[in-house]
Amino acid sequence: MSDAFWSPHSYPEHPPPHHSAPPYPTYPWQPQPAPQARRRPPTHPPLGHHSDLRVLRTAYRRQRRVATLTALGYFTLFLILSAFAPSFMATPVSGGLTTGLLLGLFQVPVTCLAIGLYEYTARHSVDPIADRIRRQAALDARRENAR
Repeated sequence: MSDAFWSPHSYPEHPPPHHSAPPYPTYPWQPQPAPQARRRPPTHPPLGHHSDLRVLRTAYRRQRRVATLTALGYFTLFLILSAFAPSFMATPVSGGLTTGLLLGLFQVPVTCLAIGLYEYTARHSVDPIADRIRRQAALDARRENAR
């Protein structure tokens, strides 16, 4: 390797020292660190510990369960009837339409009903709680910025 491109400053032998002061005085003649100004504690609990978050999680969990059990419950009933009651599922209703085919076609409206239930519970139970938490968070942020 040629020494023409080598610089004594290109590869330091030791890493540069850290210039951060320790939080305590290392020598007795050093001045004591100035005490930090104490902040006034908030008058209300912070948002992360708010009981509304627990209520929101519960409402959202209930909403998911109702919608999921509506759609999957009907489909599971259809599968059980297909497996354990084939004679019932093969019973003709009218013309070439059997009970199994009619119940299978009825799955589409049941799924639409589950979607409707999901939207209804979101609009009436979950969204108002989420809006209240969102307003409280915005108010907390404004209070924090005002300090």
